[in-house]
Formats: sequence, C-alpha cells, structure tokens
Amino acid sequence: MNLPIYHIDAFTDYIFSGNPACVVVLEEWLPVQTMLSIAQENAVAETAFLIKEKDQYLLKWFTPEIEMDLCGHATLATAHCIKRHLNHSDDQIIFYTKSGALVVNCDKNLYHMDFPSREAKPSTLPKIISQAINIQPLEVLKSRDFLLVYDNEETIRKIEINRSIFDQINLDPGGVIVTAPGIDCDFVSRFFTPQASILEDPVTGSAHCTLSPYWSDRFNKTNLIAHQLSSRGGHIYCEQKEDRVIISGNAITFSHGTLKVD
Repeated sequence: MNLPIYHIDAFTDYIFSGNPACVVVLEEWLPVQTMLSIAQENAVAETAFLIKEKDQYLLKWFTPEIEMDLCGHATLATAHCIKRHLNHSDDQIIFYTKSGALVVNCDKNLYHMDFPSREAKPSTLPKIISQAINIQPLEVLKSRDFLLVYDNEETIRKIEINRSIFDQINLDPGGVIVTAPGIDCDFVSRFFTPQASILEDPVTGSAHCTLSPYWSDRFNKTNLIAHQLSSRGGHIYCEQKEDRVIISGNAITFSHGTLKVD
C-alpha cells in the first residue's frame, strides 16, 4: 500500500521552526495499531490521518504513544496540505474529529482554526509536578492540561523539568502548560508532556484553547498574540469568542513523498 505523506512545519512561515507534523492521506481508516506504528516511525509530535469522503474531511491525530482528542498544529498542517497539495478550491475546510466538527478558514498562507474553548479552573498543584519543576508557579489551574502561571517571560525561559520525576505523572492525554505575560506579545508559554517521546512540544495549538480564555479574561481583550518559547519557536494568534477560540497561524511544507505499508 502506497500512501501520500507530507511533512509540514506549522505555526511558522519558514522551515526548521514551528511545530513539525506529518499528514498521511488515506482512502479508509487503517487499524489503530498501524496508525500508531506510522506515528512512531515518523517521530514527530503528531501525525494526522486524513480521509476525504465526498465533500467531508475525516481527521484523526496520533502521537508516537496515543491517539489524541485534539491537536492544533497537526490540524493546521492538514489544512495547509489540503489547500496547497490536494487542490481544495474553497477557502473553508470542515474536519470531522473526536472533538466534533472543526472549521478552518484559509486566508492565503494564514489558517484560522475554530476550536472549542477549554477554560481552566483553579486547582492545586500535585506534589509530583511541584517536585519535577524547578520554579514554582504563582497560580495553578486545570482543564485538560495543567496551567501554571508565572509573572514574566524570563521565568518561562528558565523553566527546567526533572524528567525522571515528571514521567511518573499520568495526565493521559494532557500535559503541563507554563505561561506568563510576554515582552513583545501578549503572552508566552511552553508545553511539556509526561511519558512522551518528545518532552517539550515546539508549538501547541490545543493548549491555546486554555491559554486564550485565561489571558483574554485577565487582559480584558479578545484578540491576543502569543509566542511559544521552545527551541524552534512559533507564533499563534488567538481570538476569544465565548465558548470558541479562533487559533491562527502559518504553515510551510518541508517535504512530501510516499509511505509504503504492507
């Protein structure tokens, strides 16, 4: 079986930055274990699997470890693949996923994703996370992910994770977001996933479903510019709309080819 595969960098407009994702185009779903094995072989944070049925696009996301319920950067990468490589003429794409219908509007090379808002609620920091992180937060909240809030961007840059402790945490499928007000943007963040082959995610679209409502409420504004402070880095634009978040970013294709599966 020969399957088209595209390697795309999301939340950036130049290669070797942003968050890499692979997009595999299918005619029908493969067994879950096969899709998981493909994700492991690709060795990027997320692999998206896409099926076109008439005018509908079905979408699944896999890390090298598990199937995810939502992934922003791989959705953005898939929209870019559809527009740039699969000759989709409409500027709107609707994906049907585990998280419901997701709408992506395309404006040249900027993709606007309509995602559910995941407001974080005040929480307490589990002792094991406290032990795994070198700087303690000022505020702790939780939705799917833990949200740890700090006072400035430089502190976020200095965050270090003790992985031997951190990997004992079971947050399947969530992670830990650290965030603070930004210097040249509204807010900055980093994202860490326990027990994952890639500890720090380069740019995490789905985390902004939680970051956006938090900072929108704190700054009393609906349009926000964010920067994820990973080594690759990436820029995210958020628009808070009640129970939805419009998450926007660029994408660029690194490579495309054929995947051979027995």
